Amino acid sequence: MDLVRRSDWRAYVIYIAFVLVFLFFSVLLHGSGFLSGNNLLNIFRQTATISVMAVAMTFVIAAAEIDLSVGAVAGLASVVTAMSIKDSGPVAGVLAGLALGLAVGVLNGGLVTLLGIPSFLVTLGMLGIASGVAMWITSSAPQPILNDAFNNIFGSGTVAGLPVLLVWTVVFVAVGAVVLTKTGFGRRVLATGGNRVAAEFTGINTRRVKFTVLVVSSVVASVAGMLYAGRLQSGRFQWGAGDELSVIAAVILGGTSLFGGSGAVIGSLFGSLLMGLINNGLILAGLDVSQQQVVRGVIIILAVAVARRR
Repeated sequence: MDLVRRSDWRAYVIYIAFVLVFLFFSVLLHGSGFLSGNNLLNIFRQTATISVMAVAMTFVIAAAEIDLSVGAVAGLASVVTAMSIKDSGPVAGVLAGLALGLAVGVLNGGLVTLLGIPSFLVTLGMLGIASGVAMWITSSAPQPILNDAFNNIFGSGTVAGLPVLLVWTVVFVAVGAVVLTKTGFGRRVLATGGNRVAAEFTGINTRRVKFTVLVVSSVVASVAGMLYAGRLQSGRFQWGAGDELSVIAAVILGGTSLFGGSGAVIGSLFGSLLMGLINNGLILAGLDVSQQQVVRGVIIILAVAVARRR
């Protein structure tokens, strides 16, 4: 019974932490605008890209793999989309961004599943390639996006008075949660990460599962790059830089085991929001960027420590 109680408590630790941190900043920053509607919506805007990528990363880590290239792919997708919009319009820009994500995902998935190279090494190499290509094709210069339709749909607009970035987040989280918990594919992902050999004995094609989650991760990263481009109205290789660490931390904090076999999409969302909440609170409290990076590093260490105890 004690073991069950401890397991139940750990399952809800991200929600407890979120509430405690929210209450802490509410008291500490009372009168500083922390609780204003605009500031709370701004937290959703700032964390939207991390939340979206965290949904796909939940599947990757639940399948006992990892994708370190998502931030760089997002940056590359933002500049490819921006350059394509300039030359051929918004539809071509969106298709180009998605095609980039698909190509990177197929390459990552193929190297991992066909050649047996660890996903850590493959995606670490892809991180450098994607970042370098983004700098190369743009000469490190920003690529402005002047198309209002694209900017409104992918970042700057509103739907029924709500930021469109919040809508994107809700859609991705809802779809991801349903797929992981209610579909055969989700069960195959969890089985693959939990025990690959046992999963194969039951007839699951674990290579196909791993290939699919890596492809989906890259495609979703390219969508995140478009959200960056729409919100900031430009494509730039810096967009997404370092996001892979935030995404992985959000997923692990949210209850997904770093060693595979379990996953929680809603938890990943709250992991992302928790880090956004902390960053927002630290900014309002007057801490600078370097201090925020220290806090982010502490969060990542705590995420790994929690993962080892699951």
